[in-house]
Amino acid sequence: MIKITFPDGAVKEYEKGITAYEIAMGISPRLAADVIVASVNGEIYDLDRPIEADAELKLHKWEDKEAKKAFWHSSSHLMAEALEALYPGIKFGIGPAIDNGFYYDVDLGDRQISDEDLAKIEAKMMELARTKESFVRTEVAKADAMANFKAKGDQYKCELIEGLEDGTISFYTNGNFTDLCRGPHLRDTSMIKAIKLLSIAGAYWRGDEHNKMLTRIYGITFPKKSMLDEYLAMLEEAKKRDHRKLGREMELFTFSNRVGQGLPLWLPKGADLRGRLQDFLQKVQKKYGYLPVITPHIGSKELYVTSGHWAHYGADSFRPITTPQEGEEYLLKPMNCPHHCEIYRSKPRSYKDLPLRFAEFGTVYRYEQSGELHGLTRVRGFTQDDAHLFCRPDQIKEEFCKVIDIILYVFKTLKFTEFTAQVSLRDPNDKTKYIGSDENWAKAEQAIIDAAAEKNLPTVVELGEAAFYGPKLDFMVKDALGRSWQLGTIQVDYNLPERFELEYVDSNNGKSRPVMIHRAPFGSLERFVAVLLEHTGGKFPLWLAPDQVAILPISEKYNDFAKKVCELLENYEIRALIDDRNETIGKKIRENELKHIPFIIVVGEKEEASGTVAVRKQGGENLGTMTLEDFATYISNAVKEELK
Repeated sequence: MIKITFPDGAVKEYEKGITAYEIAMGISPRLAADVIVASVNGEIYDLDRPIEADAELKLHKWEDKEAKKAFWHSSSHLMAEALEALYPGIKFGIGPAIDNGFYYDVDLGDRQISDEDLAKIEAKMMELARTKESFVRTEVAKADAMANFKAKGDQYKCELIEGLEDGTISFYTNGNFTDLCRGPHLRDTSMIKAIKLLSIAGAYWRGDEHNKMLTRIYGITFPKKSMLDEYLAMLEEAKKRDHRKLGREMELFTFSNRVGQGLPLWLPKGADLRGRLQDFLQKVQKKYGYLPVITPHIGSKELYVTSGHWAHYGADSFRPITTPQEGEEYLLKPMNCPHHCEIYRSKPRSYKDLPLRFAEFGTVYRYEQSGELHGLTRVRGFTQDDAHLFCRPDQIKEEFCKVIDIILYVFKTLKFTEFTAQVSLRDPNDKTKYIGSDENWAKAEQAIIDAAAEKNLPTVVELGEAAFYGPKLDFMVKDALGRSWQLGTIQVDYNLPERFELEYVDSNNGKSRPVMIHRAPFGSLERFVAVLLEHTGGKFPLWLAPDQVAILPISEKYNDFAKKVCELLENYEIRALIDDRNETIGKKIRENELKHIPFIIVVGEKEEASGTVAVRKQGGENLGTMTLEDFATYISNAVKEELK
């Protein structure tokens, strides 16, 4: 017999070799029908995989990310089976689950698949799904696995097998399709009730532009058709909110191939928007004792060798810049933290000086592959709202909690009401990816866990997601469409102070090492603006809107009065524009509504005579006629309410 411990702490005994599905059936047939995979001592299992020893068990239904991942991974295998049936001789690269759905990279030889073929592939997938094919796991020796795929002439799977450790390797078979795979998978295909193949793209094998370009097919599946309908409706709404579309329409930013891929150009209204975000955060930081610093856009390669960034991220950096001086090399700055360490080192520090909080809107540069660039969310040059706090060990928790307060204020002000704090720890099974001692890692990880608990944050723990120099708390924010984005981040770091030999004179007149906290409430201005655009659909809060008021004269006869109104509003620091085009007032109202301008004021004979304005709020609400002073007070109070 073995003991199974459930999430509520209950313990039951079962015969050794029982499966998670059998346990679920014993609880309730309805539960067993809804369960997709199980966690056994933290490892994800197929429902039919035997449990051979005492274990902690958690059953995952569709709502859990572990279940979605297995569901979509199984769907990629179903798509592969359909493709093999429709395109004999096709070869397969990799087919993972992703955040929303799955893809498979395939080599069609001299054939091609177009968008018109997707419906045919979907139909074949549904046909196969209805046959209730089981996903059968088989473990084989590496040599046998290699022989299997060599016989098929599948160089892609052979290359993947070469990189695996000797010993047993698992295959999964559904119907006539067998794939190299760790799993886990669904019990069978019947749970897949709704299928949509979304797009086709090119993808270099293993992400290397020197390798062959494969065809990548993206898709998504659900256990109910209603879920697919909701998802497709969300996609349509997402198209309307696409930050690239809104940014172009609102004249916030642009890109130029002559300037270079992934390098955004901020237009006047976008630059003003960025400036307001910076001013907003700088005012908050000032209250918390942050000191502004500015560092160069480049740094000596040796700086990043010292910090460890070159060893860990050198491949993702731009190539070193050489100078006429032999052996002298610089990098476009990929991180701000090494520069801030050198600022700390610029003079002796005492325990009485700490904490020191250096803040910078620092622009950094990283070489993202062209296929991964996407609007403002994935760029090659971006500006972080970066700060680095140098403190004594006894100050860590208090400082960390204060940073949490800043991030929560940012989210509250910008109406990001749904978020989860992700405690990102190192992978305990692969410590080679990280620097620093086990002792320092344990202290840093515990400091984050304690601070998050003190602030009652909703948290999840993710192993293997830490930075190479320390654990972090990442804020995963849900937007208006329910999509998750990683925005703010806080990191505790014992390691860079050691690598840079940072010191302070302690209360015993000895030398001690400070602890470093990295933090960025926005993450990067580029990504933050993109997420905010899509979250609001371009309807920014009043304090942030590029244009707060559109002034519409009824005819050109009242253009001069409109200019006076605009000047008076500008005196109140209200951002206004005049739409004096020779169009009907109805058309001008409709078009300015589409620009997401918070207020529209109409001026004509009556307004000019009385020195008033007729005010219309975004969305069509008429606020009536006001004096300019009353209108300015109304806006001022509204902005104060948003920022309090």
